[in-house]
Amino acid sequence: MRLVLRNGPVLAMGSVMACGRLALAALAIPFLTGAQEWPSYGGDPGGMKYSPLKEIDKTNVERLRPAWIFHTGDVSDGTRWPTRSAFESTPLVVDGVMYVTTPFSRVIALEAETGKEIWSFDPRLDRSESANLFINRGAAYYSGGSRHRIFLGTLDGRLFSLIAETGRLDDSFGTGGWVDLRKGIADDYPDRRIGMTSPPVVYKDLVICGSLVPDGEPRGPAGDVRAYDARSGKPAWTFHTVAQRGESGNETWAPGSFEKRGGVNAWPPISVDTARGIVFLPLTSPSTDYYGGDRKGQGLFGDSLVALDGTTGKRLWHFQSVHHNLWDYDLPAQPALVQVMKDGRRIDAVAQVTKTGFTFVFDRVTGQPVFPIEEVPVAQSETPGEQAWPTQPRPLKPPPYARQSMTADELTDVTPESRAACAKLLEGAVFAPIFTPIGLKPTVLFPGTNGGADWGGASFDPETHTLYVNSMDVGMLYHMTPRPDSPDVPYRPQGSGSLNSRLWDENLYPCQRPPWGFLTAIDLDRGVFRWRSVLGVVDKLLDRGVPPTGAPNIGGSMVTAGGLVFIGATNDSRFRAFDKDTGKELWVTRLPASAHATPMTFRGRKTGRQFVVIAAGGGNKYNRTYSDSLIAFALPEGAGKAEPLVTYSKAAAREALTHEGPAPPAAPNQVAASSSVPDIFSHKRHGSLQLECASCHKEATSGDRAGFPAAAACMTCHLGVGGVAADRPDIRRLAAMPASLAIVPASPVYRLPGFVFFRHRQHAARGISCAHCHGDMWVQDQIRPVLQMKMKACVDCHQTNHAKVTCTVCHELSQ
Repeated sequence: MRLVLRNGPVLAMGSVMACGRLALAALAIPFLTGAQEWPSYGGDPGGMKYSPLKEIDKTNVERLRPAWIFHTGDVSDGTRWPTRSAFESTPLVVDGVMYVTTPFSRVIALEAETGKEIWSFDPRLDRSESANLFINRGAAYYSGGSRHRIFLGTLDGRLFSLIAETGRLDDSFGTGGWVDLRKGIADDYPDRRIGMTSPPVVYKDLVICGSLVPDGEPRGPAGDVRAYDARSGKPAWTFHTVAQRGESGNETWAPGSFEKRGGVNAWPPISVDTARGIVFLPLTSPSTDYYGGDRKGQGLFGDSLVALDGTTGKRLWHFQSVHHNLWDYDLPAQPALVQVMKDGRRIDAVAQVTKTGFTFVFDRVTGQPVFPIEEVPVAQSETPGEQAWPTQPRPLKPPPYARQSMTADELTDVTPESRAACAKLLEGAVFAPIFTPIGLKPTVLFPGTNGGADWGGASFDPETHTLYVNSMDVGMLYHMTPRPDSPDVPYRPQGSGSLNSRLWDENLYPCQRPPWGFLTAIDLDRGVFRWRSVLGVVDKLLDRGVPPTGAPNIGGSMVTAGGLVFIGATNDSRFRAFDKDTGKELWVTRLPASAHATPMTFRGRKTGRQFVVIAAGGGNKYNRTYSDSLIAFALPEGAGKAEPLVTYSKAAAREALTHEGPAPPAAPNQVAASSSVPDIFSHKRHGSLQLECASCHKEATSGDRAGFPAAAACMTCHLGVGGVAADRPDIRRLAAMPASLAIVPASPVYRLPGFVFFRHRQHAARGISCAHCHGDMWVQDQIRPVLQMKMKACVDCHQTNHAKVTCTVCHELSQ
């Protein structure tokens, strides 16, 4: 039985007509005013990830070389702090300045054509707290008259307004330059984390914020989407993502189950049609993700694409992509505002890619589907208390770009070892089609919880009406198990022993036959594939003679008028360019780590050169190699033999971690990994001695200033441990110095103004360790403060530790 949905989503009648239809000619490519740069996360507020630049094209892309490399210093591999990092940022470029965010939610402004740092802002995340990942995908730029601001949402739930020219806080915004995003959604849950991993979106004088909220418990912080006045920080409107009592959609919840329901948040980027004033929200599932016995019903607006009036926050229309979600099949990606020709008529549409592999395309204004959508009957749940929804939506076009099932005879054969490991993992498992509820036996389901497509989303070429989507085919293997300690959620999903409960072996080789990753070009006018290319390789399998398999990938693509689709994303540490018309791979380069990010491009204002920029941070859940590299590629100038300009963050939160083992030899066009240049003294080299700070800095705990040791003291120490390094050049240099000369860094790391005084002894007496401000000394060459030496850092620390914050505590003021 098929139920065909031809009228599409539910409309808020009257609201759509109030938006009106503006002149379509002005909307063909709505971002042309910023076409030479990259002023929004997706290139434009509608997330097309398209650039009209074409200096770099099919004929010369193979000549691309690194022009500059910037090292942020922000990396975590989980050994020093409990959370690992993922450098997923897409920089902005406005007026010749690049703004990039780091995994620790810092913002750094760079000269766009050189990568040299202009300023940086550090919100000082508490890195000792456990989180899923250290992530920040970018910032938002706002221009209101003479006011130019950078909006930053942080992992710990703060929204900052920074003066774009200086990086200083805008004191007129919120309280001292920031707004507490916890207020209004997490007041009843002080111990639950909320935050932002994707950038806010700006519409007129509003900054609109989604959120990341916990989904492990049924009740928790709300996923409401909120708009704030971009000048004052005052709340402007709130959209309840869980329909409340008296609101349209509340009837889709079992009585009382909507109250304080967690989840249903917009963690991916939000899009806005700035000409029509329509905001598009990609919403996630209600909590908990895999059991819904306590939330029977469709549960609006969970897993829905929702169109709002950008000025008021009123709902215009919505479409639910998954009813009563039991698989963590969130809407994971920014909606792409596209154009489609249908029956000789141009439609300004919105395309939503999904974890499930479906692409839903709607008229932006009416919400009517461009291609019919059918409701397909699906299996019911065997888990006691669960009541799965009987049907799920499926578009008739385009076809799914991701695998949606697996059979036993599709078991991998890439290596005998992988086949044996996967066969053991799958013993007794049930092979089920998409939307089969996870059962009491291990259940094999495709796609997995990372898709299909994920937050990298799609890019769109307005010239050919082609949507480019990267996807991976990595399944999940779960079974439901009793949870006796929770009466509301009596069952929870349990993995079967594989890493992250994904269907792969210990080498992260998926358990089905390749391909495992694709880049797909979709003709949106006809709803068909133009081409599909295998995306990614596994080097160890290539060495064994296995053809390219594709690879798991997290990140997105960008398309240009030069006829190219650029993409990193894959966990093979490569950056690629494809022919946008044929899918042929035209260029590939190795990176210091995998680029789990979305690239961007811009034309330099001074040189006129086109640059292509990608963040290569590795890590995430797919890599054991980490980096802090932001890399800009360009066509070479002159003979093309110039080395890239390499720069480092002046106020890095800490030094980049050193990768274990020797680095592989770099290819001619390969980017080198980060390295540090120690001064005459390196704390890192002395780490194994486990010295106390006061051993060298005599007044580190008893005086105002820590002080520096004299050369004679250093030589005495070396002689005292048997002269182990007496023959080294740096020790001979030390021995030649005057005995009384203090070993001071050649370039002071920081200097306090004369009217500020700081006493180490006072802080030591209060139990404040050296590492509290300076970080782990023994992984650094020169000591650098983790906290920027700014007044607010000191004030925040004093407040946290219940110390005085009056002016005279730190400042000598004239009376």
